[in-house]
Amino acid sequence: MWQINPVQPVKLIIGILAGDEQCLAKALETLKAEFGDFDLVSDAWSFTQTDYYVNEIGTEPLRQFVAVDKLIDPGELAQIKHRTNEIEKALAKTLRDDLPRPVNLDPGLIEPSKLILASTKNFSHRIYIGDNMYAEVTLIYEKKRWRCFDWTYPDYQTQHYQDFLSKVRIRLLEQLKS
Repeated sequence: MWQINPVQPVKLIIGILAGDEQCLAKALETLKAEFGDFDLVSDAWSFTQTDYYVNEIGTEPLRQFVAVDKLIDPGELAQIKHRTNEIEKALAKTLRDDLPRPVNLDPGLIEPSKLILASTKNFSHRIYIGDNMYAEVTLIYEKKRWRCFDWTYPDYQTQHYQDFLSKVRIRLLEQLKS
């Protein structure tokens, strides 16, 4: 007989790309109301790794991450991605008229050994997780550091992102022990 082990809860993080500080503040407020308190919030950084989002978010986007205090079941990721898409659409109606998508929300999960990001788009390294959503292992944690893949986004390869993700990982380990 095969032994089926219970699923370990994970840490929900959400990456926010915002057109300006006002958009970022409104995104933080809305995410907190939807998902609960944050136990970790990164600094806000200029997002300069690509101009991919210029037509949607503007020329000087800001990036910030939040980690939700309450641990979740990893099976909720597809549902959460749908919810963050709905939040993006609602914020687009109330924020800057000059930007079609003033906020971009990227939910992901941190487990002790990896960072997983949700996506609406399929690709060779992504796995279908149900409900028209995909997920990818973006980083793995081994030998006391984050390791990248060929497909890891350039910004996730930066030290300040990985330093924040390490703080989230440590917090997750503390929560799993208690």
